[in-house]
Amino acid sequence: METNQNPKNFFHSATAKIIMVGLLTLVLLIPLEYVKSLILERSDRQKEVITDINEKWGGSVYFYGPVLKVPYTTYTETKVTDEKTKRVTINRTANTEYAYFFPDELNATANVTTEEKHRSNYESVLFSSKMNFKGNYAMPDFSTESIADADIQWDKATVIIETNNIKGIKGEVAINIGSQKYIFEPSSNDFESISIEPKYGAVSTNNAALTTKSFNVKELFNTKSVPFNFDISYNGSEYIRIVPIGKQTTAKMTSNWTSPGFQGDFIPENKNITESGFTAEWKISFLNRPFVQQHFGKLPNLSEYSFDVDFVIPVNQYQQSERAAKYGFLVIGLTFLVFFLIQTISKINIHIFQYSMIGLALIMFYTLLISITEHSSFKFAYAIAGAAVIVMIGLYSISILKNKKFPLLITASLGALYTFIYVIIQLENYALLVGSIGLFLILGTVMYVSRKIDWSNTHS
Repeated sequence: METNQNPKNFFHSATAKIIMVGLLTLVLLIPLEYVKSLILERSDRQKEVITDINEKWGGSVYFYGPVLKVPYTTYTETKVTDEKTKRVTINRTANTEYAYFFPDELNATANVTTEEKHRSNYESVLFSSKMNFKGNYAMPDFSTESIADADIQWDKATVIIETNNIKGIKGEVAINIGSQKYIFEPSSNDFESISIEPKYGAVSTNNAALTTKSFNVKELFNTKSVPFNFDISYNGSEYIRIVPIGKQTTAKMTSNWTSPGFQGDFIPENKNITESGFTAEWKISFLNRPFVQQHFGKLPNLSEYSFDVDFVIPVNQYQQSERAAKYGFLVIGLTFLVFFLIQTISKINIHIFQYSMIGLALIMFYTLLISITEHSSFKFAYAIAGAAVIVMIGLYSISILKNKKFPLLITASLGALYTFIYVIIQLENYALLVGSIGLFLILGTVMYVSRKIDWSNTHS
């Protein structure tokens, strides 16, 4: 049987070219992964710099208090039997336990002033906060535990608060209870040991307790309730978290920060965000929380029941660059597809080496993007890097394709593709929807352009 097929022609066929271009696309994923690792390395370096800045200024702020602490005496009885006489005696041992009472009313106000600190190519958001807490305590009630009044050590009561940013506290912290003033001092921890983990770049520190000196509750609480008032100021970074321990808690925070993130277990009832800052207000009842107003024995860990405000840059340049690099395979594949269709339609031979140069130029976009972004905005860097790569590939395609019609098509296609990816990067809630619609339209365009190509006669 005689055949006219020449084996050598297979390497010049459309099938062979598709295979070679596909393999090249996969090979180019290797330098693309190196680019992604470079982005992660620079991102980690940014976090190290931010952490260093925050350590010198002050970490995140976590506040739990003020809590009224009253000691009381409990007794442990043990039976001791004399082996000779078989007489049983009861030994009674006195132990000191503690009761903790939350305020009936807690009103918190915070004025937070932020500023951005720069070091080299990196920046961090720092803040100074002035916080005021006021409210009132009811007379401690031990009746639920059946503790006799004689066993309550009324004269050894204290007020304690918990925070995780002792270093960031500025100046003296004192509380006015009724007509008396008491100074807070560091103490052994009355709270469960917890670690407040950072969300991004801030300093992670264990919690610490501040306590007043002892006072007599019965002398101070000459009415059914007694008011309190105190101020505390912090140098901090990243976020403020406050546990609403009042039976009725109200809070108001104002700041010049324009991109707050409201997190935690409670969101503000009212908030107003403008170009000059924000104002937020919370109203939280004890009915909204899964913990009671008094605790006997030890205080629980309530860190997960806080209301939080984040003071961080919403999306940094490395996150955006990383998202852009994830579309690198798509950019390379679609660009090669455009060149392959032009080659097939126009019968112009494009060597695999020329495909390689085009692919490397596309990867250079990401290194340009990272380096320029570190010295300017992501938007400006994206425009410069995209324009540079489009011009380079456009000029190179003129020499390959020997005319200006196809290079103009390639330039327009690349411009539309980079614009499409930029739009997707900026979107959050609709990124998947827009991306899916865009890819569907691209596929439809390719199907339309290639519909009349005779694949059985595509030998050069």
